[in-house]
Amino acid sequence: MRTSVSAFLSSQIASQFESSPLRHAQFRMFYYGTIAAALGYMMQTTIAAWVMATLTPSVLMVALVQTASTTPSLIVGLVAGTMADLVDRRKLIVINMIILTMTTLILGAATLAGIITPVLLLVLTFIVGASFTFYMPAQSASVNELVAREELPRAIALGAVAYNVARAIGPALAGMIAAATGSGVALLVSAAFFALMIVAVRSWQSHERPLPGVPETLLSGVMSGVRYMRHSVAMRTLIIRSLMFTICASALWALLPVVARDQLHLGAGGFGSLFAGFGVGAVVGALAIPGQLKVKSLNSVVTSGVILWVVATLLVAATEYTALALLGTACAGMAWVAVHASLSAGLQSTAPAWVRARAVAIGLISVQASMALGSVLWGMLAAALDTHVALAASAGVLIVLHLFNRGIEVRMGEDADVTPGVQLPTLTIADEPEPDDGPVLIQIEYRIEREQRADFLRMIQKVEPTRRRNGATSWRVFRDLAEEGRFVERYVLASWGEYVRLRNRMTVADRKYQERVEAYQKPGVPIRVSRLIGINARDANLADAGTAPV
Repeated sequence: MRTSVSAFLSSQIASQFESSPLRHAQFRMFYYGTIAAALGYMMQTTIAAWVMATLTPSVLMVALVQTASTTPSLIVGLVAGTMADLVDRRKLIVINMIILTMTTLILGAATLAGIITPVLLLVLTFIVGASFTFYMPAQSASVNELVAREELPRAIALGAVAYNVARAIGPALAGMIAAATGSGVALLVSAAFFALMIVAVRSWQSHERPLPGVPETLLSGVMSGVRYMRHSVAMRTLIIRSLMFTICASALWALLPVVARDQLHLGAGGFGSLFAGFGVGAVVGALAIPGQLKVKSLNSVVTSGVILWVVATLLVAATEYTALALLGTACAGMAWVAVHASLSAGLQSTAPAWVRARAVAIGLISVQASMALGSVLWGMLAAALDTHVALAASAGVLIVLHLFNRGIEVRMGEDADVTPGVQLPTLTIADEPEPDDGPVLIQIEYRIEREQRADFLRMIQKVEPTRRRNGATSWRVFRDLAEEGRFVERYVLASWGEYVRLRNRMTVADRKYQERVEAYQKPGVPIRVSRLIGINARDANLADAGTAPV
């Protein structure tokens, strides 16, 4: 019997590997490094929370460890995503692994020396959180370079497995080491895991090339990321669902050390086992995601995860038995991955390559900001009333938010949403402006027959988001009062460099909307495009604001 079971498991593992992104050697090494970095981070955050619980009886101070770890994402998260889009991602990963290693070594040494204080613990945890914030967008966006697009959901699910294997092993390992040799040694071991990621990426080179044209600066890149999110309906929907879930789910994360200490009367090892249960459930959930996404919509998978989280949180809040609490954390792990790994897959499938790391960063910001805010709110509620009440309240609020926003559906992106559009004709401009010259006004003139005007106006409204998220600061359609049937689409960009980038950022989906609008043009009449650049009347060297055909 054992032989047949072993043979069955071996065959299943072999078949999974044949179709897995892990069959690619470069992705496999990167994946092992991802596991090591996640393991180091989970060990550090677990022990930091436990050290705080031993330093002070304050529930709020324990919750603030989670806040210190996640707040950097809110402060520098979008800058981190922009840097990952603009610079060599491998170098960015290596630099931040060095910072993580050194900071955790200092924290471990201070703990061993007995000089650690609550304030110092929060400061060093904040630095770790900031460095991990710069690492995560670079790591997540790099996955797209290492696997084919059709393998992306499975690769992202494997990333969730890596992170949650760390959740399963890291807290348990940290708890065991802390119980046997002390919390300081556990922190030193976590620093060693950060160093392994440096080895894993030492020979990897980024193959993704930036768009042609004028490179973005850090500031313009940040603004581009915000603008893209604001005018991308698909991305906004994904972010809203993430915010709704995480701000409520943060209660269990923030209060689990208190549950272990006061409700279940556990020590460091028992506290680690609760996190291990969470990690085991998360791994199970992550392995099931690719299959679930093949038979169910992204929205259905996310909704199922929300319901499971509510059940798990109520179970942990109600029980005083460790076995039931372990079951609750395991179910919570499955739910967490069902929601966040699915939303992450949707986010990366929706964002074009030029803004992908910023999309990842915005997703992380929504999670970490919700965790930071929620940890404080639920910690204050637990301090004022009771931990049981705070956990139950978080589950109740999550249900209410889900019902209130049940009409907001999330979906996976399509190839046309991220594939670059057809190459546009080269601009024939005798005296091309400098990249920083501007603003730039683009004016497109249409002649539309009377019977087609209503359809034309409905269709051209769909072009607006494509202009805005790719660089336009304003957009409007005008009707000519003097000439019947003449309509003018006008949009403004901050600079000539932004206009060049807008042309290159257009995707197949963007171009299709524009082609549908152009189909309404009166036959035999060309569409006229004017490109005008802002000038200063006091400037002695005035430029000509001419026009050029498409």
